[in-house]
Amino acid sequence: MRRSRLRLLPLCLAISGAVHAQETAPPPTWLLCANPQTLPWFVEPAPAAVDRDQAPSDVVGDSLDLKKDEQTAFTGNVVLTHGDQWLHTDRLTYTHPSETFVTEGPVQYQDHAVRLTADKAAGDQKADTVSLDGVTYQFNQQLGNGTAGRAVMAGEVGELSTATYSTCPPDQQQWQFSASRIKINNETSTGVATNVTLRLGGIPVIWLPVISFPTDNKRRTGVLSPTIGRDDRNGLDIKLPVYLNLAPNYDATLTPRWLSKRGLMLDSEFRYLFPNSHGVFQGTYLPNDDVSGDDRSYLSLDHITTLNRHWYASANLHHVSDVDYFADFGDSIANTSISLIESQVGIYGRGKYWSASLNAQQWQIANALIAPGDEPYRRLPRLQANAHRPFTHWLEAGLSAEAVRFNHGSRDASGNRIDLRPYLRFPLGGSAWYITPELAWRYTAYSVSDTLADSAGDTSFTRSLPIVSVDAGAYFERNFDWGGKGYVQTLEPRLYYLRVPYRDQDDLPLFDTAELTYGWTSLFRDNRFGGADRQADANQATLALGTRILSSSDGRERLSASIGRITYFDTPRVTLPGSLPLSDNGSAWIATTDLALTDGWNVGFTQQWDPDTRKTDLSSVRSQVRFRGGGVFNAAYRYRRDLLEQTDLSFVVPVNRNWSVYGRWNYSLRDNQTLEALAGFERRGCCVAVRLLGRQYIRSFNSRQNLGLYLEIELTGLGSFGRDTARLLDNAILGYTR
Repeated sequence: MRRSRLRLLPLCLAISGAVHAQETAPPPTWLLCANPQTLPWFVEPAPAAVDRDQAPSDVVGDSLDLKKDEQTAFTGNVVLTHGDQWLHTDRLTYTHPSETFVTEGPVQYQDHAVRLTADKAAGDQKADTVSLDGVTYQFNQQLGNGTAGRAVMAGEVGELSTATYSTCPPDQQQWQFSASRIKINNETSTGVATNVTLRLGGIPVIWLPVISFPTDNKRRTGVLSPTIGRDDRNGLDIKLPVYLNLAPNYDATLTPRWLSKRGLMLDSEFRYLFPNSHGVFQGTYLPNDDVSGDDRSYLSLDHITTLNRHWYASANLHHVSDVDYFADFGDSIANTSISLIESQVGIYGRGKYWSASLNAQQWQIANALIAPGDEPYRRLPRLQANAHRPFTHWLEAGLSAEAVRFNHGSRDASGNRIDLRPYLRFPLGGSAWYITPELAWRYTAYSVSDTLADSAGDTSFTRSLPIVSVDAGAYFERNFDWGGKGYVQTLEPRLYYLRVPYRDQDDLPLFDTAELTYGWTSLFRDNRFGGADRQADANQATLALGTRILSSSDGRERLSASIGRITYFDTPRVTLPGSLPLSDNGSAWIATTDLALTDGWNVGFTQQWDPDTRKTDLSSVRSQVRFRGGGVFNAAYRYRRDLLEQTDLSFVVPVNRNWSVYGRWNYSLRDNQTLEALAGFERRGCCVAVRLLGRQYIRSFNSRQNLGLYLEIELTGLGSFGRDTARLLDNAILGYTR
């Protein structure tokens, strides 16, 4: 028999081609299936790396009949091998003139990708065709099995008749695709199926007259899985994404979105990638909203272009049609409470000892709670530069510089500001101690419009002052044993002294400056204001003490605790209009603790206590417990005086291998209001997962409650239908992983 390539059923791979073409994660497994093997391995698998083009074709059998000149017949345990391909049958007859073969009796076939059985097989070597009847197949590397009444491969084109596909074992067909006819073209890596039906539990749920799909992992134009949800504000929410593979380096997704209470919205996303540039353009449009009667829209562009190894340009542009857009279409407090959206375009550079940027920024109000005209000043443009250079191991020099043009059209106000801060730093220290004196000078100059002139009518101002600081600390450690285990404890005292003389700054404009939130890092900053319009005066010292306990065996931190406070030798005098004066004595005490009780149980505390008022300014307690099977439990309490007091509980509890329950309750004690309550379950079977979530939430503070119901059905190895719950649970439950 002449040597020839054995080409049997590569078209079977095409049945699941559309499924595996979009898989980026490792393929799923059959861990929850009682009997995953549709077909057994017929022989020990050959290495997939075998080169079929160079491998010979061998045929063996119990007997060989050469009585006829034109035919050769093999009978009894006939085995054909070609590289990793293996075929077994009871009888095979090969006709030499026509170069055809036919089997009599069942056929078993196996290669590195698939194994199958068939009632019979026939082939024509000249015509390059192979046909099999009564096929049962199973993939080797991925989940997937099925049947076909008849399979024909002619060159690079194959066809299956009466075909099925599922990732479920045959006796557990929780879902199954079936098609009357599937035609595959391996040259174009596409397939077309007709009369396609998806069955869940034997019940038809989707029928399509025809569908086209890819048979490889390349991107293809097509319809993606729909998303279905519901809430009180928008009603039924259905999304049907359509992916457009426009070119190898750019694509688009168009998503018609029907909101039963508002109408039809179109979401769009366009992505592009060039050798030096990439970006994403997104837009939504809802004409004539049935609730508001207005056109609603949102546009954004995120773009980056690399100019050279030091410089790049970027644009982050955003525009919203109205102040209620995020409140109406957001799905969480974080989204619906967006107050301002920023647009920025500029060029940025960075080197070993420097960084610089030139950009323009503006803001748009995106929340009805902010009055028109209260948005920040636009920066048109803003030039920043920073340089830092060590000269010796004990001397460093640097410069921070900024030049900005501010404009606020609604206030008819504008101004220019230049801010310079050169400094010298002297880092001294050893292996267990350090002391870093720093000398800086800050110079700020303004030129403003008449609307911002001071009481004397001046439109030019300057501020100049020195800044002196000393940062010193030490590290002590000791070894000890506890519970039969070795640990290392550190003791880390730190002293930070800051001296800045007072300058009257009441006549300086306030373009972009606000008081920074007081926290642990505030103890070691040289300015308690963000922005250059105010430089705090200071004659103060921070004394802080920290300790850590580390495991000697693996270095894992078991305990971290710190406490510190600022002591004022002179009462700070520089404040913002409307703010309360600071204490004469010092800041609030800050204490933080993080404790790992076990490898899976962490507890953290933060406390800010004001000794002058003898009241707690801030208190936070948080705990997380992780347990087997991906389970997690979070509990947190947050308090900030006169602002908020909240509790937050969330959990994922695996009941068993198949069932998990989710939950979250975020409650405002100050407002006696539930901010978000979520409860649901997941039932994961052999090849189907069902997730159902109910959610009660508010879109913004002091708004009414909204109710949402989210159902997701995931077919293992195929995809999911319904609302994507992964992002929702990621945001709601700290430590959740799908």
